[in-house]
Amino acid sequence: MVDLKDSSGRIWKIQVSGSPVVPISIESDGGEIDSSEISISLDPRPNRLVIHRNGVEQVVFCTKVGDKWWVHLDGSVVVFEVIEPGASTSGNNDGELTAPMPGKVLEVLVPEGASVSEGQPLMVLEAMKMEHRILADLPGIVTAIHYAPGDQVDAGAVLLDLDTENE
Repeated sequence: MVDLKDSSGRIWKIQVSGSPVVPISIESDGGEIDSSEISISLDPRPNRLVIHRNGVEQVVFCTKVGDKWWVHLDGSVVVFEVIEPGASTSGNNDGELTAPMPGKVLEVLVPEGASVSEGQPLMVLEAMKMEHRILADLPGIVTAIHYAPGDQVDAGAVLLDLDTENE
């Protein structure tokens, strides 16, 4: 399952399988979208996908700029940001955001006391040679930051505390 946030703030949940990629399910704004007639394959040219839907083939142009994907289809541009795992509470105490896997803290993007919005990047971890952004799961105020850049963290370690009730 991949979670995407589009430029209008809408969250898309897409579950895919196979090659060509076939969407198993697509949800937006809590409702499921019929994906039974959609498949996606790579175009041999760079930065292009081919979408097959309802018997029609369309070329989609995709470009990654920073953390965002710019998708050009049918004369429209939609900007998507992948919502990475890691913005989850520890399950022990509300507002504790934990490391999804062991890794190294690369950046702390907000100071203690900062007011943050849902989906805002708070910290960047490096794990398995990949960067993972820790995102706020709800709007709130950062009340504690437990690690600094360069620190190693274990899976499940509480990275920072977020007060979501007094926002």
